[in-house]
Amino acid sequence: MMIGERHEKILEALRREPNITVAKLSTLLNVSEPTIRRDLTELHNKGIITKIYGGAIINEGYADREIPFFFRENEQSSVKTLMGKKASTFIEDGMVIMLDGSTSAYHIVPYLKKFKDIIVITSGAKTALALAESNIKTFCTGGQMLIHSFSYVGEHAERFVSRINADLLFFSCRGLSNDGQLTEVAIEEADIRRAMFKSSKKRILLCDSSKFGKRFFYNMGDLAEIDEVISDKPLPEELMKRITK
Repeated sequence: MMIGERHEKILEALRREPNITVAKLSTLLNVSEPTIRRDLTELHNKGIITKIYGGAIINEGYADREIPFFFRENEQSSVKTLMGKKASTFIEDGMVIMLDGSTSAYHIVPYLKKFKDIIVITSGAKTALALAESNIKTFCTGGQMLIHSFSYVGEHAERFVSRINADLLFFSCRGLSNDGQLTEVAIEEADIRRAMFKSSKKRILLCDSSKFGKRFFYNMGDLAEIDEVISDKPLPEELMKRITK
């Protein structure tokens, strides 16, 4: 299990059971107690949890918040690298491309260097920096930055996106429910993605299989609105039928 994935599972466990112990976390995640203690120390040092005797409690403000970008960046990283490579096969020279602020979209950036005259619009601050370092013409939406994800959101970002005519949109979601709903934790990030939907000719969802069958509290859209799905595993047949052809 990757470190980022383990940290997320620890946070999920703390949300369900605030007083969960190191011993129980060790059993739940099938790792040693010293490993759990090191993980808790790192999360404590980041200000996300507070260590207590025998366990930890999640800090106020993180109980309902999405796991920070710097942890999600390592979550399923090898899978996201492969997904980024697959995503690049849809790109052609001269295209205008939108990338949301997700870590999945961030993993596309290394594969963009080979294309000529592309323009990329992104709501991700870290993604924008990586694009600029690759000498790719980049526009950032601006707006309010969400600290946990380094994503720009809000009316300013949505207004900027509404003026763009993009060929492709690559975006992610936090969960893909069994009935085809794209679901999210952060309403603001869902709203900027909805704005991106309206400004893009083709919409491509980046969704690794760990998100299949998961539903979070905010519905962002339906698979019927999407043109393609890139994942590490095939979608269940009933979900494939919902994708617009």
